[in-house]
Amino acid sequence: MRSFPPKEVRHQLFGSVPPSLGTKPCQKEDMTDIQKTEQDFYFHLEQVGICRMSYPVHIMSKTAPQHQTTAAAFTLSTSLAAHQKGIHMSRPSEQLHMFYESSKPLDVNALKELTAALALQMNQSTASVHVSFPWYMEKQSPVTGKSGLMHATIKYDVHFHEKDGWTCHVGCDAQVTTLCPCSKEISEYGAHNQRGSVSIQVKLFEHAPLPDDMKAALLQIIESNASAPLYPVLKRPDEKKVTEEAYENPRFVEDMTRLIAIELYEQPWIQGFQVECRNEESIHQHDAYAKCSYEKNL
Repeated sequence: MRSFPPKEVRHQLFGSVPPSLGTKPCQKEDMTDIQKTEQDFYFHLEQVGICRMSYPVHIMSKTAPQHQTTAAAFTLSTSLAAHQKGIHMSRPSEQLHMFYESSKPLDVNALKELTAALALQMNQSTASVHVSFPWYMEKQSPVTGKSGLMHATIKYDVHFHEKDGWTCHVGCDAQVTTLCPCSKEISEYGAHNQRGSVSIQVKLFEHAPLPDDMKAALLQIIESNASAPLYPVLKRPDEKKVTEEAYENPRFVEDMTRLIAIELYEQPWIQGFQVECRNEESIHQHDAYAKCSYEKNL
């Protein structure tokens, strides 16, 4: 059996060198803090911080599983005055970890606390947190009651201003079934259908009472205005039910966008909204697309 020199010697062979003794200080209090430099740096920055930060979060849901842990993608930022060179980039990470250690469920109220704490620690007038994560829900097939898990993507965008308070947006991205009204009208046999993708973002009234579970409320608005919802498990009786339900509720992408917009408009807790719908056309290589935005006059 072949023998080799010790690991340290092997590393030296492949280029490793001893640490440099160096001349710069090693203690934090003795180190120069370039980020604290103050002079005219020309521009105020609206947002400075970290993005694509993946962290586990706790989610509460009205639907099963009611308690779940999932991985969320975070962006945390604050403003930066023109006379300040930069922020301390470690502090947003510290705030996020403290939020994680608190074990608080991720919701709008928790993110309000996080943004206010971030602005205070960074000594800035504003702070923002954007987070997106998969939310899982158990769904039963419509006839046989077979259970499985599906997910939608939930997005929170919370902005804090020391004088104006908070601006909060909540989004939901989900998939549905749509059936073409034109195909149903002109075809002797059946109609073509496809999977539709819906993305909605709503702006919340600051002091309005909110639903117990905004995630479930937004998903219900999406699914109830499509031709039919999707299910994780379908047996033949379920497939018959879903196919016939879609045939009874044909929807152009324009139809679905407008129907969702109407229901969002009717919610007293929603100040404004944006709806985007996209159908993965089964008889085309391209997708069909529609978008609608609205904000209520105060």
